[in-house]
Amino acid sequence: MQVVAILASTTLSFFALALVFRPLEILFPAKEKQPFLRPHFWTDLCFFLGQYLLWTSLVFGLIAYFGIHIQAFIPSGFRELVGSQPLWLQIIEVVLLSDLLIYWGHRLQHQIPFLWRFHSIHHSAEHLDWLAAHREHPLDTVYTVTLINLPAYLMGFPLELLAGFIAFRGVWAIFIHSNVRLPLGPLRVLLGSPELHHWHHERNRHAGNYANLSPLMDLLFGTYRCPDHEPEELGIHEPIQQNYLAQLWHPFRR
Repeated sequence: MQVVAILASTTLSFFALALVFRPLEILFPAKEKQPFLRPHFWTDLCFFLGQYLLWTSLVFGLIAYFGIHIQAFIPSGFRELVGSQPLWLQIIEVVLLSDLLIYWGHRLQHQIPFLWRFHSIHHSAEHLDWLAAHREHPLDTVYTVTLINLPAYLMGFPLELLAGFIAFRGVWAIFIHSNVRLPLGPLRVLLGSPELHHWHHERNRHAGNYANLSPLMDLLFGTYRCPDHEPEELGIHEPIQQNYLAQLWHPFRR
Protein backbone atom coordinates (compact mmCIF):
# COMPACT_ATOMS: atom_id res chain seq x y z
CA MET A 1 0.00 0.00 0.00
CA GLN A 2 2.88 2.39 0.73
CA VAL A 3 4.26 1.87 -2.78
CA VAL A 4 0.84 2.65 -4.24
CA ALA A 5 0.64 5.82 -2.12
CA ILE A 6 4.09 6.98 -3.31
CA LEU A 7 3.17 6.31 -6.95
CA ALA A 8 -0.10 8.19 -6.54
CA SER A 9 1.66 11.12 -4.84
CA THR A 10 4.29 11.28 -7.60
CA THR A 11 1.64 11.22 -10.35
CA LEU A 12 -0.38 13.91 -8.58
CA SER A 13 2.73 16.07 -8.12
CA PHE A 14 3.61 15.81 -11.81
CA PHE A 15 0.19 16.93 -13.02
CA ALA A 16 -0.14 19.60 -10.33
CA LEU A 17 3.20 21.15 -11.33
CA ALA A 18 2.31 20.88 -15.02
CA LEU A 19 -1.03 22.62 -14.40
CA VAL A 20 0.72 25.47 -12.60
CA PHE A 21 3.80 26.03 -14.75
CA ARG A 22 2.82 24.90 -18.25
CA PRO A 23 0.23 27.71 -18.69
CA LEU A 24 2.88 30.24 -17.59
CA GLU A 25 5.29 28.83 -20.18
CA ILE A 26 2.63 29.17 -22.88
CA LEU A 27 1.56 32.69 -21.91
CA PHE A 28 5.01 34.16 -21.09
CA PRO A 29 7.58 32.01 -22.93
CA ALA A 30 11.29 32.75 -22.69
CA LYS A 31 11.89 30.56 -25.78
CA GLU A 32 8.70 30.85 -27.84
CA LYS A 33 9.30 27.90 -30.16
CA GLN A 34 10.22 25.38 -27.47
CA PRO A 35 7.65 22.54 -27.49
CA PHE A 36 6.46 20.64 -24.43
CA LEU A 37 8.07 17.41 -25.68
CA ARG A 38 11.39 19.11 -26.41
CA PRO A 39 14.68 17.20 -26.80
CA HIS A 40 15.69 15.16 -23.74
CA PHE A 41 12.21 15.46 -22.21
CA TRP A 42 12.27 11.77 -21.25
CA THR A 43 15.65 12.10 -19.54
CA ASP A 44 14.32 14.87 -17.33
CA LEU A 45 11.16 12.86 -16.66
CA CYS A 46 13.39 10.04 -15.37
CA PHE A 47 15.12 12.51 -13.06
CA PHE A 48 11.73 13.70 -11.84
CA LEU A 49 10.58 10.15 -11.12
CA GLY A 50 13.88 9.28 -9.47
CA GLN A 51 13.63 12.26 -7.14
CA TYR A 52 10.03 11.67 -6.10
CA LEU A 53 10.13 7.87 -5.92
CA LEU A 54 13.55 7.27 -4.38
CA TRP A 55 16.23 9.90 -3.89
CA THR A 56 14.38 12.54 -1.86
CA SER A 57 13.42 10.09 0.88
CA LEU A 58 16.98 8.81 1.10
CA VAL A 59 18.39 12.35 1.30
CA PHE A 60 16.12 13.43 4.15
CA GLY A 61 16.72 10.12 5.89
CA LEU A 62 20.47 10.81 5.84
CA ILE A 63 19.95 14.35 7.16
CA ALA A 64 17.76 13.09 10.01
CA TYR A 65 20.25 10.33 10.90
CA PHE A 66 23.30 12.58 11.03
CA GLY A 67 21.35 15.45 12.55
CA ILE A 68 20.34 13.37 15.57
CA HIS A 69 23.96 12.44 16.24
CA ILE A 70 25.45 15.89 15.62
CA GLN A 71 22.91 17.94 17.57
CA ALA A 72 24.24 16.44 20.81
CA PHE A 73 27.24 18.78 20.37
CA ILE A 74 25.01 21.89 20.18
CA PRO A 75 24.18 23.42 23.60
CA SER A 76 20.51 22.77 24.37
CA GLY A 77 20.14 26.27 25.81
CA PHE A 78 21.17 27.79 22.48
CA ARG A 79 18.68 25.62 20.57
CA GLU A 80 15.89 26.59 22.97
CA LEU A 81 16.76 30.27 22.60
CA VAL A 82 16.57 30.03 18.79
CA GLY A 83 13.26 28.16 18.90
CA SER A 84 11.69 30.65 21.32
CA GLN A 85 12.15 33.67 19.06
CA PRO A 86 9.13 35.29 17.34
CA LEU A 87 8.10 33.43 14.19
CA TRP A 88 8.71 36.43 11.92
CA LEU A 89 12.28 36.75 13.18
CA GLN A 90 12.94 33.02 12.69
CA ILE A 91 11.69 33.25 9.10
CA ILE A 92 14.07 36.13 8.33
CA GLU A 93 16.98 34.31 9.94
CA VAL A 94 16.30 31.05 8.09
CA VAL A 95 16.03 32.86 4.74
CA LEU A 96 19.26 34.83 5.25
CA LEU A 97 21.18 31.83 6.61
CA SER A 98 20.07 29.48 3.84
CA ASP A 99 20.67 32.09 1.12
CA LEU A 100 24.20 32.71 2.37
CA LEU A 101 24.97 29.00 2.59
CA ILE A 102 23.48 28.10 -0.78
CA TYR A 103 25.24 31.02 -2.48
CA TRP A 104 28.72 29.96 -1.36
CA GLY A 105 27.95 26.26 -1.60
CA HIS A 106 26.68 26.74 -5.14
CA ARG A 107 29.60 28.92 -6.11
CA LEU A 108 32.01 26.25 -4.88
CA GLN A 109 30.18 23.69 -7.02
CA HIS A 110 31.26 25.69 -10.05
CA GLN A 111 34.83 26.25 -8.86
CA ILE A 112 35.91 22.93 -7.34
CA PRO A 113 36.37 20.22 -9.99
CA PHE A 114 35.16 17.36 -7.76
CA LEU A 115 31.90 19.15 -6.91
CA TRP A 116 31.46 20.22 -10.54
CA ARG A 117 31.54 16.58 -11.63
CA PHE A 118 28.18 16.05 -9.94
CA HIS A 119 26.73 19.54 -10.41
CA SER A 120 27.49 19.49 -14.14
CA ILE A 121 24.67 16.96 -14.53
CA HIS A 122 22.20 19.69 -13.62
CA HIS A 123 23.84 22.07 -16.08
CA SER A 124 23.87 19.55 -18.91
CA ALA A 125 20.24 20.46 -19.67
CA GLU A 126 20.20 22.27 -23.02
CA HIS A 127 16.52 23.25 -22.71
CA LEU A 128 15.08 24.77 -19.56
CA ASP A 129 11.52 24.36 -18.33
CA TRP A 130 9.76 23.32 -15.12
CA LEU A 131 10.69 19.66 -15.69
CA ALA A 132 14.39 20.35 -16.34
CA ALA A 133 14.63 21.76 -12.80
CA HIS A 134 14.61 18.16 -11.57
CA ARG A 135 17.75 17.14 -13.49
CA GLU A 136 20.10 16.73 -10.56
CA HIS A 137 22.49 13.96 -9.58
CA PRO A 138 21.40 12.30 -6.30
CA LEU A 139 24.75 13.07 -4.61
CA ASP A 140 24.44 16.67 -5.74
CA THR A 141 21.02 16.69 -4.06
CA VAL A 142 22.55 15.34 -0.85
CA TYR A 143 25.10 18.16 -0.90
CA THR A 144 22.59 20.92 -1.59
CA VAL A 145 19.77 19.81 0.70
CA THR A 146 22.16 19.15 3.58
CA LEU A 147 23.84 22.51 3.14
CA ILE A 148 20.52 24.37 3.20
CA ASN A 149 18.74 22.50 5.97
CA LEU A 150 21.13 20.77 8.38
CA PRO A 151 22.68 23.92 9.95
CA ALA A 152 19.25 25.45 10.62
CA TYR A 153 18.00 22.15 12.05
CA LEU A 154 21.02 21.87 14.36
CA MET A 155 20.61 25.45 15.54
CA GLY A 156 17.12 24.68 16.82
CA PHE A 157 14.74 26.15 14.25
CA PRO A 158 11.41 24.26 14.41
CA LEU A 159 10.91 21.39 11.99
CA GLU A 160 7.53 22.80 10.96
CA LEU A 161 9.18 26.04 9.82
CA LEU A 162 11.94 24.19 7.97
CA ALA A 163 9.47 21.84 6.28
CA GLY A 164 7.41 24.76 4.99
CA PHE A 165 10.52 26.55 3.81
CA ILE A 166 11.81 23.42 2.03
CA ALA A 167 8.52 23.12 0.16
CA PHE A 168 8.52 26.80 -0.80
CA ARG A 169 12.14 26.77 -1.93
CA GLY A 170 11.46 23.64 -4.01
CA VAL A 171 8.60 25.31 -5.87
CA TRP A 172 10.69 28.45 -6.33
CA ALA A 173 13.53 26.40 -7.83
CA ILE A 174 11.09 24.94 -10.35
CA PHE A 175 9.82 28.43 -11.19
CA ILE A 176 13.25 29.93 -11.90
CA HIS A 177 14.08 27.04 -14.25
CA SER A 178 10.77 27.29 -16.13
CA ASN A 179 10.60 28.48 -19.74
CA VAL A 180 9.14 31.78 -18.58
CA ARG A 181 10.26 35.38 -18.92
CA LEU A 182 8.53 37.75 -16.53
CA PRO A 183 10.82 40.78 -16.10
CA LEU A 184 10.37 42.06 -12.56
CA GLY A 185 11.68 45.59 -13.10
CA PRO A 186 13.14 47.09 -9.91
CA LEU A 187 12.08 44.00 -7.91
CA ARG A 188 14.67 41.88 -9.71
CA VAL A 189 17.29 43.00 -7.16
CA LEU A 190 15.18 41.45 -4.38
CA LEU A 191 13.62 38.36 -5.98
CA GLY A 192 15.21 35.64 -8.05
CA SER A 193 13.51 35.00 -11.38
CA PRO A 194 13.86 32.88 -14.53
CA GLU A 195 15.45 35.81 -16.39
CA LEU A 196 18.34 35.71 -13.89
CA HIS A 197 18.68 31.97 -13.49
CA HIS A 198 18.61 31.24 -17.22
CA TRP A 199 21.86 33.20 -17.47
CA HIS A 200 23.32 31.02 -14.74
CA HIS A 201 22.74 28.08 -17.12
CA GLU A 202 24.64 29.71 -19.98
CA ARG A 203 27.45 27.50 -21.30
CA ASN A 204 29.99 29.63 -19.45
CA ARG A 205 30.58 27.63 -16.26
CA HIS A 206 31.34 30.83 -14.30
CA ALA A 207 28.40 32.88 -15.57
CA GLY A 208 27.33 34.02 -12.09
CA ASN A 209 23.86 34.32 -10.51
CA TYR A 210 24.53 31.64 -7.90
CA ALA A 211 21.75 32.75 -5.56
CA ASN A 212 18.34 31.08 -5.60
CA LEU A 213 15.62 32.82 -3.65
CA SER A 214 17.00 36.35 -3.72
CA PRO A 215 19.89 37.80 -5.78
CA LEU A 216 21.10 39.93 -2.87
CA MET A 217 24.11 37.67 -2.32
CA ASP A 218 25.08 37.97 -5.99
CA LEU A 219 24.84 41.74 -5.72
CA LEU A 220 26.87 41.73 -2.51
CA PHE A 221 29.67 39.51 -3.87
CA GLY A 222 29.78 40.83 -7.44
CA THR A 223 28.33 37.89 -9.41
CA TYR A 224 24.99 39.43 -10.46
CA ARG A 225 24.13 39.37 -14.20
CA CYS A 226 20.90 40.43 -15.86
CA PRO A 227 21.12 41.06 -19.64
CA ASP A 228 17.90 42.17 -21.34
CA HIS A 229 17.66 38.98 -23.47
CA GLU A 230 17.84 35.21 -23.13
CA PRO A 231 21.18 33.37 -23.49
CA GLU A 232 21.79 31.86 -26.91
CA GLU A 233 23.05 28.47 -25.71
CA LEU A 234 22.52 26.48 -22.53
CA GLY A 235 24.36 23.43 -21.25
CA ILE A 236 28.02 22.54 -20.68
CA HIS A 237 31.11 22.34 -22.87
CA GLU A 238 32.11 18.85 -21.71
CA PRO A 239 30.82 15.93 -23.79
CA ILE A 240 28.07 14.04 -21.95
CA GLN A 241 25.48 11.45 -22.91
CA GLN A 242 21.90 12.64 -22.65
CA ASN A 243 20.30 9.61 -21.03
CA TYR A 244 19.43 8.99 -17.40
CA LEU A 245 21.68 6.07 -16.47
CA ALA A 246 24.68 7.49 -18.31
CA GLN A 247 24.25 10.79 -16.47
CA LEU A 248 24.09 9.05 -13.10
CA TRP A 249 27.37 7.29 -13.92
CA HIS A 250 29.08 10.29 -15.57
CA PRO A 251 30.70 11.82 -12.42
CA PHE A 252 32.44 8.52 -11.65
CA ARG A 253 34.11 8.22 -15.05
CA ARG A 254 37.86 8.73 -15.12
